[in-house]
Amino acid sequence: MTKAVVGIIGGSGVYDLPGVKNPRRERVATPWGEPSDELVFGEVGGTSAVFLPRHGRGHRLSPSGINYRANIDALKRVGVTDIISVSACGSFKSQFFPGLFVLVDQFVDRTFARESSFFGNGCVAHASMAHPIAPKLSERIARAARDEGIEIAIGGTYVCMEGPQFSSYAESLHYKAAGFDLIGMTAMPEAKLAREAEISYATIAMVTDFDCWHPEHDNVDVSSVIEIVRRNSAAATKLIARVLADFPAEHEPCPVGSDRALDNAILTPPEARDPEVMKKLDAVMARLIGAGQ
Repeated sequence: MTKAVVGIIGGSGVYDLPGVKNPRRERVATPWGEPSDELVFGEVGGTSAVFLPRHGRGHRLSPSGINYRANIDALKRVGVTDIISVSACGSFKSQFFPGLFVLVDQFVDRTFARESSFFGNGCVAHASMAHPIAPKLSERIARAARDEGIEIAIGGTYVCMEGPQFSSYAESLHYKAAGFDLIGMTAMPEAKLAREAEISYATIAMVTDFDCWHPEHDNVDVSSVIEIVRRNSAAATKLIARVLADFPAEHEPCPVGSDRALDNAILTPPEARDPEVMKKLDAVMARLIGAGQ
């Protein structure tokens, strides 16, 4: 069995994780460049945790400027087995109102300016994203929310746009008509890269607005987003603390295979792989390399 180490990726307005015991900061080098910020190591409720602010402290990085590969590689490199992502988002459904937390279970990727894979020429792989969320991890978050009396919706499709601008009215109506539930700018390629790195992944989407489709609500702007995030930061912190307090000491095997995603994904045989590419994949492919695959 593998020791459970939970990574927390904080989104807009979530730049620290209060309540971490014995915290220490460390900047982790990766072959993909610099992560968003230093990692914060510590314990919450007896569980080993690693916190990373997605946009960096001070919100220095735009959604398109985040080095997602470096972030996921750094978390993998320090032993993270499960990632809980906190992400602000807009809503296309009246029942997903500002202030509500939603445990999404599907993603639609509409980004176009980001590196979305660790693999490519020199080592080709196609990891499955049919079920992008680790169900046991999501269930633990849902149970913690119920135990803490935090309102949370289960299930939803999150469409990830490139940004950094918010949607046009036509785009908002289009996504709503397509049946999507939420819209944000950061879940992709983060979830894809976590899957390639064989890390179980779940997103807590914090609804901050109704995008711009709703006739009875103002169009989304930064001040309204930050106000909702500020009001809900205590609930988000309490939720994560409860998840970690009840977390098992050993990583639970994932029913959808997120922790073995590369078993049938790599097409390039060992003898044909580019040695320089493989050096960069030392953390992502550590399990397979250790098994001589």
